[in-house]
Amino acid sequence: MQPKRIAVIGAGLMGHGIAQAFAGAGLAVSIHDADPARRAGVPGRIRESLEQLGADPAAADRVTPADTLAAAVADADVVIEAVPEDLELKKRVFAEIEAAARPSALLASNTSVIPITQIMAGLAHRRRAMGTHWWNPPHQIPLVEVVQAEGTGDAEIEAMMALLAGIGKKPVHVRRDVPGFIGNRLQHAMWREAIALVQAGVCDAATVDEVVKESFGRRLSVLGPLENADLVGTDLTLMVHRYVLHDLDRTPGPLPLLEDLVAAGRLGMKTGGGFRDWTEAEAQAVRTRLADHLCRFDVHDT
Repeated sequence: MQPKRIAVIGAGLMGHGIAQAFAGAGLAVSIHDADPARRAGVPGRIRESLEQLGADPAAADRVTPADTLAAAVADADVVIEAVPEDLELKKRVFAEIEAAARPSALLASNTSVIPITQIMAGLAHRRRAMGTHWWNPPHQIPLVEVVQAEGTGDAEIEAMMALLAGIGKKPVHVRRDVPGFIGNRLQHAMWREAIALVQAGVCDAATVDEVVKESFGRRLSVLGPLENADLVGTDLTLMVHRYVLHDLDRTPGPLPLLEDLVAAGRLGMKTGGGFRDWTEAEAQAVRTRLADHLCRFDVHDT
């Protein structure tokens, strides 16, 4: 199958970026969102983003908002769900998608953490259902985790991997459907230890961030953790682990510091404070720094 038409369900931060990635590669995209204003605004948001990236804004013309989910998916070769991270909501959406989509269409969820098998449990034809975990911003970050759930067919996984590679993404095959897949398990393992260090009074939040950014963080985009272990030697890695692993945080649930911040309404930059206090100018500076960093990469390589 050579997919020609993509449907995206959900037009929020991730949904419109996924639509942009496909449209930028020349594919026609239909997109639906339950919010009429958000749905209607997608082409304009994509056009603005393309202009900021120095890409052809005409790609936005290949994205068509659909008034209903059924209309969005009716002619699609591939349907990607990008609604909020709510298991019951996703299950309801996929029931609608399966009822309206073509029998040959590939179906995928963009969840970042919920096991795909749980989301697709109610489907009658699970062979074509899988996860495609894109990273934010999806039109700039190359990686997409393609998650094989219980019942997902090998040929369907291969077709999705080929489609994503064909639009310039770097798909990886997640062979076991575990919560958080690969990337978020790694990311949040580090976040848990970072929070634990602050909670234990070892340092403040700003120091944690500085340590990461000015040390191993500088290597991460060119040297993965197991490459690094081989570089320094597995013998040295083993020695370090024998000293430090027993002392790392093993709390099975969220740490009290994080629970307390949320309970106090300290939700991060959007409320002016989380682990650190943020003025609007400081928060905007962080967003700009991230955008500028990502824009250093050729948009056609993502």
